[in-house]
Amino acid sequence: MPIAATGDLIAAAAAQRTAVAAFNVITLEHAEAIAEGAEAAGTPVILQISENAVAYHGGRPRPLARAAAEVAEAAAVPVSLHLDHVQSTELLHRAADCGFSSAMFDAARLSYAENLTTTRAAVVWAHENGLWLEAELGQVGGKNGQAPLDAHAPGARTDPEEARSFVAATGVDALAVAVGTSHAMTSRDARVDHELLGRLRQAVPVPLVLHGSSGASDEELARAVSGGIAKVNIGTALNIAMTGAIRERLAQDARGVDPRTYLAQGRDAMARAVTRLISVLPRTVAAV
Repeated sequence: MPIAATGDLIAAAAAQRTAVAAFNVITLEHAEAIAEGAEAAGTPVILQISENAVAYHGGRPRPLARAAAEVAEAAAVPVSLHLDHVQSTELLHRAADCGFSSAMFDAARLSYAENLTTTRAAVVWAHENGLWLEAELGQVGGKNGQAPLDAHAPGARTDPEEARSFVAATGVDALAVAVGTSHAMTSRDARVDHELLGRLRQAVPVPLVLHGSSGASDEELARAVSGGIAKVNIGTALNIAMTGAIRERLAQDARGVDPRTYLAQGRDAMARAVTRLISVLPRTVAAV
């Protein structure tokens, strides 16, 4: 089927008080596994390629984006293509030509004033070029090898009144909020500040996004979605599944040299993880 638009998937989920899962794509195997897992779950899904993944592929977004787009078009459920955690304006401006319908522009590392100014410019460009744009306010730590922010550190949580003003001033389509999760967590003991999430939902008129969702338990994820999260970003959980399966395969076959054998096992493990994680989220009534 045709590639879905991220904004349409999230609008439908937000209207039904559920969420769309967005999984990080690093290799073709990731994209194939995500689509397979979503098909098994019978729900829409978002394939998202981060700026870090683009850097891994030599700074060229188009090859991986084209491969992901082919996977999306072949899927039996709606699948969209999203460019995630973009800090480079130059990379953002390549998004439309690479087939992305949406992007997340990440200026949360900057001061509030700088974040607002740069994000507003990104929104203007994105909307002029037909892209839906997500931004971040507050810092979801753990990116690029950085330690997670302490839950009470300045800037670690999103302030509802700042969020209200930020969304109004920038015109963003969705807002990633810092409510207690962190990127790159390999444990699942993050605690979402549900009281803060409730205040953010009341203050902000656009869909809310949870980053670092691999670190939250099933119960925390389900409760966060019920509390107003409309897009759930998941990356590390897939890498844990893939790496564990590959290690197991190589331990069983120390002499094997064909990467297809262990990559297939890794891909299957990721697909199962996708289906299971999607099942945790309150379900969308009807696919877009």
